[in-house]
Parts: sequence; structure tokens; C-alpha cells
Amino acid sequence: MSAPRPSALRLHKASKTLELVYGEQHYHLSAEFLRVHSPSAEVRGHGRGPGILQTGKLHVGIDKIEPSGHYAVKISFDDGHDSGLYTWDYLHDLCQHQQRYWQHYLDRLASAGANRDPDVSVVKILG
Repeated sequence: MSAPRPSALRLHKASKTLELVYGEQHYHLSAEFLRVHSPSAEVRGHGRGPGILQTGKLHVGIDKIEPSGHYAVKISFDDGHDSGLYTWDYLHDLCQHQQRYWQHYLDRLASAGANRDPDVSVVKILG
């Protein structure tokens, strides 16, 4: 059984969020969250595994959203990334598991000594 299709998508450029409406439920996904969870091969990698950790995406925004057939949308980000199709199933999954996916991303960043902010470098002090 496939996930429901949202009844509305609203791009809020000022807050850099995408609002997805499913009946009475409203979900707000940040541009950063969508960017680091892009379904593209650039982010997911070309095989199994955790994919390529995206860093420095704190300030990323969404330039535009375009429909792709009746099953997905293409999101173009202001950092130039515009590959990967966000299917209705994938968007619904992101909405349903947003907190868990976000925490997993933050944990991966911490483990890698990386940062969400492109203007901050993290240096590990040894010893």
C-alpha cells in the first residue's frame, strides 16, 4: 500500500520550510532536512550503506519545487543541488519519522567531527 499523496505543498521561503498537508495533519520540513536527506545518488551513494554525509547545509534554502509526473516532486536548492526525486512515499516517510531521521543525522555529524554550519570548523583535540 502506498503512502497518501499530500493535498497541498506550501513553500515558505522566509522560514525555509516546506509544508505538507495530509487532511488535518500539517508537517513542516526544513530545507536543510530535505537537502541532507535528498534521495539523489550524490547523497545516498551508489549502493548500500549510509550514503555521503552532507555537511554545512544549515543556511540552505529551496529555490523551487516542480512536479514530476503524478508520483513525485523535484526540489531545487539554492546551493545548486537539484537531483533526486522526492516521491510521495518518501516525503510521507520523512514526515512520519522526521525526529528520528534528524537525530540520526546529528549523530553522524558528531561522529564525523563535522558541522551543520558551513562557516564553522570543528577541530578535535587529541591527548
